[in-house]
Amino acid sequence: MNLFQPKRGYRYNCDTLLLYDFISSFKPKGNVLDVGCGCGILGLLLKRDFPALHVSLLDIQFHNCEIAKANAIANKLEIEIFTCKDFLEASFEHKWDMIVSNPPFYHKGGVKNEDEALFLSRHSSALPFELFAKKVSKTLSNRGYFCFCYDAKQLDHLMTALLGNGLNVEDLCFVYPKEEKEASLVMIRARKNSKTLCKIHPPLFIYKGEQISPRVHAIFERSSTKSLEWTA
Repeated sequence: MNLFQPKRGYRYNCDTLLLYDFISSFKPKGNVLDVGCGCGILGLLLKRDFPALHVSLLDIQFHNCEIAKANAIANKLEIEIFTCKDFLEASFEHKWDMIVSNPPFYHKGGVKNEDEALFLSRHSSALPFELFAKKVSKTLSNRGYFCFCYDAKQLDHLMTALLGNGLNVEDLCFVYPKEEKEASLVMIRARKNSKTLCKIHPPLFIYKGEQISPRVHAIFERSSTKSLEWTA
């Protein structure tokens, strides 16, 4: 899949590809909303692999929405709705069966980028998780899913916000740079009004020694994405 990306500003990284693989393992169905879609990569990959999905894309930045539309057209993928608005302020005509997101999660102690576009894409204060989880719960259909990735060090904060808004974590997977390193990312599938016990998936290691691990290499091969510079 060829994807236009801005020369400057936020560009997707391997986190989104790992999340795409995680979500794909559950064979998603129904109406899906990708929040903070950026260039559209996550929603478009899911639509490509699961054509029956009804996928909509949302981003707060007009520039990202413009690029996402171009990527959908270039890859001949039908997207239901493009919404250029703050998710916390958006209203929808129906509830969603699944909301997916690679949201901004740099915490308060992290470096705040001075570029506004990068700030909106990266820093958690641009989309506070407590407010995010609350809006997700109100926007999901009963028993709908919320699939996302986040900074693993903030897991306690995530769990409190999710459970406080009726979102029960059913699946959780930690991502590690290497076996000897701490987890850097956590991927979560939570479900509204669920009482299912949480399944902890096997850890995902990005590197084995100095090489990309076979599992992650397979994910990259399956996603088969290529970046093109957006010049409009």
